[in-house]
Amino acid sequence: MHIRPSAPPAGADAIPDSRGLNLFRADPWHRALLGLYLPPDLAAHLLPHLDRMGALAGGPLDEMAGAADRNPPVLHPRTRRGEDLETVEKHPAYREMERIAFGEYGLAAMSHRGGVLGWPEPMPPAAKYALTYLFVQAEFGLCCPLSMTDSLARTLQKFGDPGLVARYLPGLTATDLDALRQGAMFMTEQGAGSDIAATAVMAAPQPDGTWRLTGDKWFCSNPDAGVALVLARREGGPPGLRGVSLFLLPRERPDGSRNAYRILRLKDKLGTRSMASGEIRLEGATAFLVGDPEAGFRQMADMVNNSRLSNGMRAAGMMRRAATEALFIAHRRVAFGRRLIEMPLMRRQLAKLLVPTEQARSMVFQAAEALRRADAGEPGAYALTRILTPLLKFRACRDARRVTGDAMEVRGGCGYIEEWADARLLRDSHLGSIWEGTSNIVALDVLRAAEREGSLPVLRAHALRMAEEGGLAELPPLLDRAAALAERAQREPALARQAASALYHLTSAAVMAWEAARIGDPARAALARMALRHRLLPRDPLAAEEEAVPDALLPDPARLAA
Repeated sequence: MHIRPSAPPAGADAIPDSRGLNLFRADPWHRALLGLYLPPDLAAHLLPHLDRMGALAGGPLDEMAGAADRNPPVLHPRTRRGEDLETVEKHPAYREMERIAFGEYGLAAMSHRGGVLGWPEPMPPAAKYALTYLFVQAEFGLCCPLSMTDSLARTLQKFGDPGLVARYLPGLTATDLDALRQGAMFMTEQGAGSDIAATAVMAAPQPDGTWRLTGDKWFCSNPDAGVALVLARREGGPPGLRGVSLFLLPRERPDGSRNAYRILRLKDKLGTRSMASGEIRLEGATAFLVGDPEAGFRQMADMVNNSRLSNGMRAAGMMRRAATEALFIAHRRVAFGRRLIEMPLMRRQLAKLLVPTEQARSMVFQAAEALRRADAGEPGAYALTRILTPLLKFRACRDARRVTGDAMEVRGGCGYIEEWADARLLRDSHLGSIWEGTSNIVALDVLRAAEREGSLPVLRAHALRMAEEGGLAELPPLLDRAAALAERAQREPALARQAASALYHLTSAAVMAWEAARIGDPARAALARMALRHRLLPRDPLAAEEEAVPDALLPDPARLAA
């Protein structure tokens, strides 16, 4: 039942403000879904930490994120004595967010060692993403260094020699900020963006077993990180990708002296303004070879794929924040004598925000669980991870641009003002479709996973099982058609985006139906069917849409949080 206010709010009272809302409690599904993706004892252990993170994200973190966004980093190329010693000055609000994320919560360390948040063992990926999903609803920029530090630690452990791991892993997984060495990856060059074979930075071997790197890297986020992974071409090596190797580049040499590379300038970016991105000039910098010298790109791809999963998680979290804000406003804003939530057009708009938002969340946790099983050596799990990750990165990051924009519209004119979170969410949302591979590159990677890893039949079997357990009977024939389209796209790459979108929509619908059946939630089951109906099936654009949006899909976030 909708209750009309006795008198419409006036002045400031007419502007809904969600400041202080606990974003964990305000979410109708986060707690219930964690029971599906985490062991019961770990889920119970994390509940107070999730609750506190939700409170931080809806209040203090959000305010810090706004301050850091308005006060971006500043590069100081020299000391006052004239020394060439580049330092990046970061706003105190950003430094405090670093303390919370890296130190207090150990978000970059918890997958690699025990002891974080009082848990004796390394936590599965789903635990890390459950917490970061809340953190990113306040702050997006810092999540890039978090992801790179976490991903670098993973890649180093997989491919680095034991001595290199022993030297650098403790700093990458430290929660003491004085001991912490954040991670970065320096790949992009002016002539080598997605085309890694065009890498021009050169690596020369040295008698002591190290390498000297020379050349420019054009786009380096977290440029003052303690450790970076770098792609460079070996002197005398073969042309193409075989000549490109992976190197570990420390900010300081083993003897403690400053390494020979400079931060030339910082980028003035559309979004992620809180976090520094810069240009690097390598001037004979000391570096260490990582793994097989002829497999540099393949090894770096491990870090990139982990970052892509993080990118999809960040897009999902930003969409959830945008949807929560829109619902909060719609339940309180009064126009023409009625609350917005009572108006059929608004209810439909809100439902269309929620469908891609929840598709993305489901795919994040499916990919995280597949990654856990792949790391444990379970047959077929790597092939599933290998296709779920680019599917998520491709579609969720594109959806985030639309969802954050449409949610801004719910707030109206205030949504366009930088004092509110909407504008920052919209600006930041455009990043995901560019970094770690543009949409075309990632859609083609879906096909590469199908061709090289045999991922398509594994994905098909997984989605069919989810659909059967979730009672989504209409899915199997659609999935057959999508799989055929993906097979055809391997011969006709122009179909890559169409095939990737179809696979994403079908898989996410199957997963949401499975989740709904497991937690007993008809509202989530309705979202699964809406994902098929509104995002995949053919529709007559002139046919009237008479389907009403159920109240269960549009709960008041403040009442949930109370």
